[in-house]
Amino acid sequence: MKFILDTSIFVNPDIRRDFGDTPTEAMGAFLGYAEKLFGKVEFYMPPGIYREVMHFVEDDELRPAIELYIIKKPPNVHELKIPAFIVYELIDDIRRRIDKGLRVAEKAVRESVIETDNLDKVIQKLRRNYRKALREGIVDSKEDFELILLAMELDATIVSADIGILTWAQKMGIKWIDASTFREVLEGLVEKLGEKNL
Repeated sequence: MKFILDTSIFVNPDIRRDFGDTPTEAMGAFLGYAEKLFGKVEFYMPPGIYREVMHFVEDDELRPAIELYIIKKPPNVHELKIPAFIVYELIDDIRRRIDKGLRVAEKAVRESVIETDNLDKVIQKLRRNYRKALREGIVDSKEDFELILLAMELDATIVSADIGILTWAQKMGIKWIDASTFREVLEGLVEKLGEKNL
């Protein structure tokens, strides 16, 4: 059994609280499960995701366990093939998002003309809505794409709270687990797999 871990497990405050209050605590709690499942379950991170996570983990004492229990592996981008329909869907999705972003910008311009005293608030609202229109629900970084490619390559299960990653995992037939249930999954695995050899 193989899992590809996303940054959101350790960094997203709504998700990581099942493991700890900080990214460091969340990583420490996760490593406790990984230790119990060692040799039975493999946990992977692409290098970009690993760098993101390690930017937030502040305890150097965790590093040896991280090195032992989390396998860092980039996807083999020279060998993997992606179905053409994925490119078509991506292009169509990007076009829809650009049009949606344009409508958000037009609305903000209209509001700024009416509410000239609240220009800073209008700009903040524009940024928030523009970001939501263009980035929510899409794979919007190289690190996210690496996660998906590695899961394809290894026939592994993605663990993420990122809606874009989970949406594209579904489109591509990749197994996934919502990160909000990951701790329960780990507890179940420890109960089924970990206790057998204790």
